[in-house]
Amino acid sequence: MPRKITDTPPSDSAAATSDNAIAFQGELGAYSHMACKACYPDMMVLPCPSFEDALAAVSNKKARLAMIPIENSTAGRVADIHTLLPGSGLFIIGEHFESIRHCLLATTDAEETSLKTVTSHVQALGQCRKNLRAMGLTREPFADTAGSAKYVAAQGDSSIAGIASELAAEVYGLKIIRRDLQDEGNNTTRFVILSRAPLDYSKIDGPVMTSFTFEVRNIPAALYKALGGFATNSVNMTKLESYYESDSFKVSEFYADVEGHEDMENVARAMDELRFHTKQVRLLGTYPIARKRSIT
Repeated sequence: MPRKITDTPPSDSAAATSDNAIAFQGELGAYSHMACKACYPDMMVLPCPSFEDALAAVSNKKARLAMIPIENSTAGRVADIHTLLPGSGLFIIGEHFESIRHCLLATTDAEETSLKTVTSHVQALGQCRKNLRAMGLTREPFADTAGSAKYVAAQGDSSIAGIASELAAEVYGLKIIRRDLQDEGNNTTRFVILSRAPLDYSKIDGPVMTSFTFEVRNIPAALYKALGGFATNSVNMTKLESYYESDSFKVSEFYADVEGHEDMENVARAMDELRFHTKQVRLLGTYPIARKRSIT
């Protein structure tokens, strides 16, 4: 029988315990916490105040893995992640898709009619925007979803609600006013799992994904030339997003996911062409394609 996940952070001195820990951003009860439980039920969790702290926990060997949200089907890219991953020195070793079922949480004496204000992470507020507007609630951003539940419990005010998971309601002793508050029924967050060492993809049984970032040269048609090799070599690119790493708007960075790995001839040719037409390419990892991706 597998050992249940433990909700107590490991101590800095407990090397064996730290090696069995997975870090995430947020408070206990966060959706990242739920993703950790779904993927690694035998590991203990290490809540961290920021994404940087969660990544640093792995780099500093306080945790073996980190579970980081990268995009949501309703709200899009999670802010800052694409800029943090390349500089973290960590590698993506897996992906996980977590269905997000938001709950409207309040104190045990609250009713829907007593609520005036709702607080949660800006992503959660955006994912419930239509329903919150229909309820006439004033929206106030919070650092994270589970943290908003913890705040509501601490305030003890029946006019304040939070948006978080059912797990957060259990952790902080709150009443669920509404379930499935999200505007879209298929609201899903994609997480990536990071480690200090990359996977040996030659030992992966099944299809794989390779993630990387790159910076184009500031010349006409630079992106067209850089990506041409993926089309001519029949490499499926499932994601391409642009972002700015610095305060300048002159140089664009791109994050991309492609199916396959560099030991495949067509992927190797495409990546060689990409490197020829770009300033730099940073490989983030090659990892198994999540089963949920393959069946949706």
